[in-house]
Amino acid sequence: MNLKITYKPFGDAAILIAWDAEISISISNDILEFQQKIKALKDDNIVDVIMGYSSLTVVFKKRKMEYLNAVKSLKKTYFSECNALKKMPFIWEIPVCYDLEFGIDLQEMAKKVNLEVSEIIKLHSQERYRVYFIGFLPGFLYLGGLQKQLFNERKANPRLHVPKGAVAIGGEQTGVYPTESAGGWNIIGKTPINFFNINKDNPCFAKAGDFIKFVAIDKHQFLQIEKEVQDTSYKIFKTLYNA
Repeated sequence: MNLKITYKPFGDAAILIAWDAEISISISNDILEFQQKIKALKDDNIVDVIMGYSSLTVVFKKRKMEYLNAVKSLKKTYFSECNALKKMPFIWEIPVCYDLEFGIDLQEMAKKVNLEVSEIIKLHSQERYRVYFIGFLPGFLYLGGLQKQLFNERKANPRLHVPKGAVAIGGEQTGVYPTESAGGWNIIGKTPINFFNINKDNPCFAKAGDFIKFVAIDKHQFLQIEKEVQDTSYKIFKTLYNA
C-alpha cells in the first residue's frame, strides 16, 4: 500500500516522514513496513528510526546527512520489495484487576461518561488494542482502539506518583504505566505484569503491530499472579493475530 507521505528536515541530523495525521491501522502498517525496510539496510549513517502514530523519524549521524540524497534513498527504500521482513503480530492477554482499590478514578470517571463502573470494565476489557509504537517511558505502549464511550479528558492536575502497572485512560487512549511516574491519565485498574525488564534480551515483550487484550481478574487472582511474576514463573498468554 502506497500512501501519501511527505519528507521534511527535522533538526540538523534527522528527517521527519509524515503520513495523514490520523490513528489508522493501515497507516501504522505502512509505517511499520517502512521502518523494517530501513533497518534492513543496516546503514551505518542511520542511528535510529522512531515510529509515531502517523510519522517516522530517521535519525542520522551528525554532519553525515546530505538531505536531498538521503530523501532520494529513503523514497527508493519505501518502494522496494521486501516481504521477508514482515513479522506476524501477537495478541497478548494482560490480566487487570479493576477493583476500586486499584481503579482509583473509576467512580469519578463513571459519572463523567455516564456509565456504571461495571460497564466501563466490560467495555475496556472486550477490545483488542493495537500497539502503534512504544515511547514516553521504556515499555509504555501507545494503544489504539478505545471505544468512544470511554473517551475521557486527562486530569487538569496530573499526579506526581502513578504506580507501576496502573491501567489508565487519557483522552482517546488507554495504556499501562510500566514504571512509577508522574501522569495525568484516569486510573481504572492495575496489572501485576512487568511491561519492561532491562535484564531480558527483549526488555519489552510486545512490539509495534501487536495487540493487547485486557482480561479482568479479581483481587485474589491479582495477588497470585503478582507472586508468580516475582518468582519469574508467570508466562503471559499470547496467540497469533489473524486479521
